[in-house]
Amino acid sequence: MASLRAAGFDQAAAAALMRLDADMFHHVRRVMKGDVPRSLLEALGTDLEATQFHALAALTRIRHGHGRPAPEEPTVGLLAEEMAVDPSRASRIASDLVARGYLARAVSQADGRRSVLELTDKARALFEAFHTAKWQRTMRLFQGWTTDEIVTFARLFAKYRDGMTEQYPAG
Repeated sequence: MASLRAAGFDQAAAAALMRLDADMFHHVRRVMKGDVPRSLLEALGTDLEATQFHALAALTRIRHGHGRPAPEEPTVGLLAEEMAVDPSRASRIASDLVARGYLARAVSQADGRRSVLELTDKARALFEAFHTAKWQRTMRLFQGWTTDEIVTFARLFAKYRDGMTEQYPAG
């Protein structure tokens, strides 16, 4: 708190930033630990663990270029990169998802020697159900908020995200 005060933040702002730091840690931990997706997956009655769902989401991001320079054909190597795991771990996750029917291996359209990972109809149905369940919970979460509170929160969170991106650029 002393460093915040020395940087010119008054007592109320410094205390609020300390609370925000603790709240953000709790939020990120719940997301990274998998509590949020695990809770939704359990409610949907799936046989997947949070890590496996994260792999499916990573493959979707790769395929559509979300958070990446451009869309790419998903490979085990790109899955490993996106999930920040070693290639052998990504390969085991992908193989398990193939065995469970969520992924299929296909031949790359760009390079016939390369194998790519494709989501199956089962995986796409899971994503649809997952997003529906997530939005149902999100709507309940914001049920007691006013429109102004929601708009302000979204605007301030975007401002925070932009500042985080500037201060902590992606590697």
